[in-house]
Amino acid sequence: MSNSETTILAGGCFWCTEAVFKDVIGVTEVESGYIGGETENPTYKEICTGRTGHAEAVKLVYDADVVSYGEILDMFMGTHDPTQLNRQGNDVGTQYRSAIFPLDDAQKAEAEAAIARWNEGNQGEAVTTIEGGTWYPAEDYHQEYWEGEGQRNPYCMAVIPPKLMKLRKSFQDKVKQDA
Repeated sequence: MSNSETTILAGGCFWCTEAVFKDVIGVTEVESGYIGGETENPTYKEICTGRTGHAEAVKLVYDADVVSYGEILDMFMGTHDPTQLNRQGNDVGTQYRSAIFPLDDAQKAEAEAAIARWNEGNQGEAVTTIEGGTWYPAEDYHQEYWEGEGQRNPYCMAVIPPKLMKLRKSFQDKVKQDA
């Protein structure tokens, strides 16, 4: 029996974050979506304007007996640039912010600790925020994007492989063998 836990993370483009966590041992589900804004049931087109307040994010379900929340957060902080305010590379706007959306007080404390660990061991200061909000799944065509359309998309081909390399280099004992 698995010890199933859920978390929500925003690290820029949700296609990129989804691709990273699909390769992590113990992560059983990854769903792209939106969180942290005011508009109910936002669409991708609305999110892209930057006016809804939502972030592109992923909701992860993972087996906490296999991978801990702290490890998930360390992988999150280590595979995107948490020092960029409201952007990741060429993606600019609040919808691309670095944020952690804890689901309870224990996750909030772990999120604070993960940001502090990252700040201690790296150059620069993380601008990653800790926020709340209502989760909205993204449209179907955004789900499992890297496995389908993403590998034919020049943007994804430029951005996702370096993130996957960071994951494999820094967290090799947590990467699925067939990844």
